[in-house]
Amino acid sequence: MEFLKQLGISGDQSGAYAGTWLETTGPWLETKNPSTGEVIGRIQQATAAEYGQVVEAAEEAFARFRAMPGPLRGELVRKMGNAMRDNKDALGRLITYEMGKSVQEGWGEVQECIDIADFAVGLSRQCYGLTMPSERPGHHMRETWQPLGTVGILTAFNFPMAVWAWNSMLALVCGDSTVWKPSPKTPLCAIGLVNVIRPVLEAEGLGALASLVIGSNDDVATAMIDDPHMPLISFTGSTAIGKLVAGRVASRMGRSILECGGNNALVVLEDADLDLVLPAILFGAVGTAGQRCTSTRRVLLQDSIYDEVRDRLVRAYGDIKVGDPMDENILCGPLIDKAAMQNMADALESVTAGGGKLLCGGGAAKMEGALSGGNFVVPALVEAENSMQTVQDETFAPILYLIRITDLADAIAKQNDVPQGLSSAIFTGSVRAAEEFISAVGSDCGIANVNIGTSGAEIGGAFGGEKDTGGGRESGSDAWKAYMRRQTNTVNWSSELPLAQGIQFG
Repeated sequence: MEFLKQLGISGDQSGAYAGTWLETTGPWLETKNPSTGEVIGRIQQATAAEYGQVVEAAEEAFARFRAMPGPLRGELVRKMGNAMRDNKDALGRLITYEMGKSVQEGWGEVQECIDIADFAVGLSRQCYGLTMPSERPGHHMRETWQPLGTVGILTAFNFPMAVWAWNSMLALVCGDSTVWKPSPKTPLCAIGLVNVIRPVLEAEGLGALASLVIGSNDDVATAMIDDPHMPLISFTGSTAIGKLVAGRVASRMGRSILECGGNNALVVLEDADLDLVLPAILFGAVGTAGQRCTSTRRVLLQDSIYDEVRDRLVRAYGDIKVGDPMDENILCGPLIDKAAMQNMADALESVTAGGGKLLCGGGAAKMEGALSGGNFVVPALVEAENSMQTVQDETFAPILYLIRITDLADAIAKQNDVPQGLSSAIFTGSVRAAEEFISAVGSDCGIANVNIGTSGAEIGGAFGGEKDTGGGRESGSDAWKAYMRRQTNTVNWSSELPLAQGIQFG
């Protein structure tokens, strides 16, 4: 395929890049196209020793890079963003080829990478500190932000490029180097993206600033989490693994950014514009085959409109096209693998056994030709109670639970009554209801939207959540502060040495 050649992907691949592609000697990893089940690439993974080489190169690059003025760092990021822009079509198709999301969403993900690069370029001149008055004559105080070090980035399969960009573009303008461990389910996406941006850094002799290491959990992931050379670990994945990461990183006094999934609810009050509600639900619940952290999992419907919205959703679900994600008219592509299909089947069996009612969908989708070996499912719509254990758990698949509510207070209570706290949304024509939902007594999520869905976050806002979602923020706003260390400076420009708090000495 032409886009693979454009991205430098052909034959067997090395699993480690540190300014140059290293010769790796670990076990071979095969990656599959989820639309067909065919093996599409082989990567020789890095060993623990080769991981050490990568980190050593990243640290050496950081030692030289941290002294570069911020605007010059921004210039490198600008060139990286332009390189991604020039290869947007190929990168988007690679995401679809290896991960399975629709090609429209693949291109959208690459656009996120480009957008965060543009954001970071501007940020390179705006990592502002503070000035503060000193109580001592002839003194002034200020706060400055300094580069942190080498940042470890562990990403999940569902956004195989964007999450790396959220972290790395900010880390680079902050003066850090990065080491990226991608999901073993999407290694080609990582290799293709590195091949696009590395010429920019290599031209400055700084290729190792954006290092890559593909390897097992024992050889790479655990080593990275426990590595004292990495002051910050950004992890995207399950809550169970996120808790392990948080504890181990904290035990060595490191910092972590955790994005560990969501159980996102969309509230629909009786005064909502249903012509906006329906497409928001469909895109949020079915897009990426329900494999976004921000996918709509629950719809909380007020009693008076419950039957109407339910019936309209059943009809709409009947029109959903499941098929080849390379087709621009397809909304729902495959799940990532057979295990994800089984997880969906298990969840549906559990929720119906517990009293939930399957309204439509579920099961494997019947495909023809090359797609018959793919991981296609039929999106499912289920009537359920919020308290059911299956509803409380996150299933990474296109299952949408419809739940009755009586009023706004009931909606907020049920929205918050799950362990996760990533994204939420309300549809209403009432300013009062909207403001209450996004107030201190409303949604307890990191994201709370009004009259838009739970997914589709823009890079300008900080992204992340609360409770079992993990904590910390990525992407926009002041998320850059996580990638720097804060320093307080007091400068004495007088010829005397007064002490603070009026202390007299000598």
